[in-house]
Amino acid sequence: MNTGLVILLIVIALLAGAVGGFFFAKKTFENQLEKNPPVNEDMLRMMMAQMGQKPSEKKIRQMMQNMKSQNTNKKK
Repeated sequence: MNTGLVILLIVIALLAGAVGGFFFAKKTFENQLEKNPPVNEDMLRMMMAQMGQKPSEKKIRQMMQNMKSQNTNKKK
């Protein structure tokens, strides 16, 4: 085979692998975030307690609902 053709095929394979790997990693990362959200109700309670607030259960649930709706809006 021609040396130039071999080099071209190697470069194309590397680029295809890099692009495929990027999209695979992105999808995996999004799935992990969806299954394990970075903030939960206990974390919100701790943060508000550190700020000197005593949150009600209603306020915690409202904040969690707002965060979930923001995440779904970003996906669209």
